[in-house]
Amino acid sequence: MKRLTLLTCSLCLAAGLTAPSAQPGKKVYISVDMEGISGVSGPDQTSAGGAEYARARALMVEDANAAIRGAFDGGAASVLVNDSHGGQRNLLPEDLDPRAHLISHSFKRHGMMEGLDETFDAVLFVGYHAKAGAPRGLFAHTGSGVVADLQINGRSAGEGGMNALMAAWYGVPVVMVSGDDVAVAEIEASVPGIRGVIVKRALNVLALEQKPLAQARREITEAARTGVAGAAKVERQRAAVYRVVLRYRNFTYPEIATAFREIELVAPDTVAFTRETMPEAYRLIRVLYRFINPD
Repeated sequence: MKRLTLLTCSLCLAAGLTAPSAQPGKKVYISVDMEGISGVSGPDQTSAGGAEYARARALMVEDANAAIRGAFDGGAASVLVNDSHGGQRNLLPEDLDPRAHLISHSFKRHGMMEGLDETFDAVLFVGYHAKAGAPRGLFAHTGSGVVADLQINGRSAGEGGMNALMAAWYGVPVVMVSGDDVAVAEIEASVPGIRGVIVKRALNVLALEQKPLAQARREITEAARTGVAGAAKVERQRAAVYRVVLRYRNFTYPEIATAFREIELVAPDTVAFTRETMPEAYRLIRVLYRFINPD
């Protein structure tokens, strides 16, 4: 058998071919938000005009790089990073691990999950936060400040829950999430078996207990490594239809949203619609919270 293997390899080399790999590298997708990043603790850090924004984006890229390192250590052949916070131009390409590709800017059909499709093998969520209405969770919100609650097929969902449904549509497992303890627990409830990395603990909606940065990043790297190494394709989870109910924090947005014929007004502050696919539903949800401007 050994002689046959050597002969086969010799023939491959003679023909200018390489022996096939026993296990080809994996294709990994990383969505990076900012509010759940290690060391981020206040609103002056999370917007481009904030006094501490430059520090926060430096912290953000270090958590992203920790996940990228872990992904490659776990067997990734390629990594695509989607900048998923605010204007979505926070990650400086010159500071990002040079092995990763980067998607920037907020004008995207599918926002935090832009670029994901069925060709990926694993999804990582880095720097995520709790959903709108969470009584204890740093920077808790969904999409933007105008959303009070989002329900998809009868279940309340934050950004992590909505993004997990997109991954499930394509049959790509979400294998890791990092953020504060409230965000991690929320997403663990939506994605059984996911590896959660708690980088800080919310004492309330403003105060927090920070984990040492070096420790947090080691844990992100290790969770990403083990998650990617163990990732296996899952069966696509596709509902027959996606019924979305979106409750706003004011009455102006529903007034504008119902200009679209398919949008129902189900309460003075709440609209609803139905789509046949999760990507279609995601795209319209994004329009309804991001691209309506009543001013």
